[in-house]
Amino acid sequence: MKRMGQGLLVGAVLAAMVGGAALLGRAAPPADDGWPPIEVLDPGPTGQRVEAPGVFANVFPAAGEGPHPAILLLGGSEGGLGRANLHTALDLQARGFTVLQLAYFGAPGLPEQLVRIPLETFDRGLEHLARLPGVDPGRIAVMGASKGAEAALLVASRRSDVRAVVAGMPSSVVWPGLDREAGGRSLHSSWTAGGAELAAMPFSDWNTAEGIISLYRSIEDPARAADAERAAIPVERVRAPVMLVCGEAETLWPACPMARQVATRAAARGGPEVAVLAFREAGHAVFGPPLAADNPFRERLAMMGGTVDGNAAAREDGWPRVIAFLDTHLTGGRASDATTPP
Repeated sequence: MKRMGQGLLVGAVLAAMVGGAALLGRAAPPADDGWPPIEVLDPGPTGQRVEAPGVFANVFPAAGEGPHPAILLLGGSEGGLGRANLHTALDLQARGFTVLQLAYFGAPGLPEQLVRIPLETFDRGLEHLARLPGVDPGRIAVMGASKGAEAALLVASRRSDVRAVVAGMPSSVVWPGLDREAGGRSLHSSWTAGGAELAAMPFSDWNTAEGIISLYRSIEDPARAADAERAAIPVERVRAPVMLVCGEAETLWPACPMARQVATRAAARGGPEVAVLAFREAGHAVFGPPLAADNPFRERLAMMGGTVDGNAAAREDGWPRVIAFLDTHLTGGRASDATTPP
């Protein structure tokens, strides 16, 4: 396929991906350019909006007297402050965690595209979270999904104050950015540090039969090993335990192969303990709190791989294990004092 046509098709597929990332409620109609609009949702009655220098977020304080464990929560390519992470934040808040749902593009004062995002954005988010009343700065985790998982692992590789990392549908490398105005793909990296772009893994050629995941097959190509090493997330620098959640039937990017690459690299290079939860019949909707049977999105869980029942079962099984992981590493193994979240 010619590069221009490929770019337009990638943009259309990524638009579907972004729309699917909402996960809850009625999807917003696409804008004139075919992309669903970026959501910047209010936090609701149990949260607060944060607009501090370099930080745009919703914060969800844990109830009761502190100090409480806390979580920096990162969304994916949907941008802004979307409803999938709002649902996750409310669940975590109900379990006794203070949560900062941080925007890193597509919100006031931030880049419009997921291109060349400064990793210092996440540093500021962590520092703001650590200063919040009632937060124990010694018990902070980072959690992200999809591109947010890529960011979460990068953030944890740069900081010694992160106590646990949870990454859903993760990446083992830095990938190029996503630019809606350019039809989807960018020629630039997703991330910068100190103003310099991080090396990014080149995409593979587009395969129409396989779809968008074909672009990411370069990570599984032994002939691209040098590229993968240049773009690798240095998980060996992480000083916190890591949990990765993925679906083997994913059709967006090869999250389970990349999760196993992260675990292999960590083990080979003296990195942290890495647990991989892989679910055979789940796809890109594998991660997050379970959805109620009457949730209107439940029947769309299979839109990026796996089956509806497979994704739903993965969330039913995986989310309690995520919470147990957080309890172990942030609360010393004591269960979070919460009733069943909404």
